[in-house]
Order: sequence, then C-alpha cells, then structure tokens
Amino acid sequence: MAGAAGHGPFRRRLSDRTLSPMADASMVGLMGRVTGTVGPGLVGEVIVRVRGGAEHFLAHPASATDRIEPGTIVMVVEYLPPRTVYVTAAYDS
Repeated sequence: MAGAAGHGPFRRRLSDRTLSPMADASMVGLMGRVTGTVGPGLVGEVIVRVRGGAEHFLAHPASATDRIEPGTIVMVVEYLPPRTVYVTAAYDS
C-alpha cells in the first residue's frame, strides 16, 4: 500500500504542538493584554507572550457577563487550539 495516507513519502508530519498535550496546558495561566474588547456576544482579541514571542488569540470572557476593555491585563483560564482563549481580568479594577 505504498503511497497510502500516513505511509511512505505522502505521510503527513504532525507538529510538536499536536503531539504534546502539555503544549495546550501551558497556555493556561499565562498573562496577556486585551487588544480588542472581550465581552458578551463579542469575539475579542488578546496578545499573549508565548513560545518565545507574542501571539494574538481570539478571546471570550471566562464569565459570560464580563466585559473587558482594550489595555486590560488578563489571565488565560482555558485554551481551545489553535487560536482561541477564555480570559478573566488579572486584577480588580
């Protein structure tokens, strides 16, 4: 069955992130900054320092009633690969 999916020269290489469940868990607890309002009915955006750089993620509030404005420091409480996080404000305002 040479050439079948997953075998021989046509085998697809999986990324390290796909192979390591710890890669997903390592996002939880990281701090970031809101760059697009996060709130009920909104898909916001945050920037998080991860994997040696800074990456943007789509963001939802951890609490369905929270509204988090741009510039607010947040903590990632849940990560849904590849680019979605649930966040909560890191400090009381």
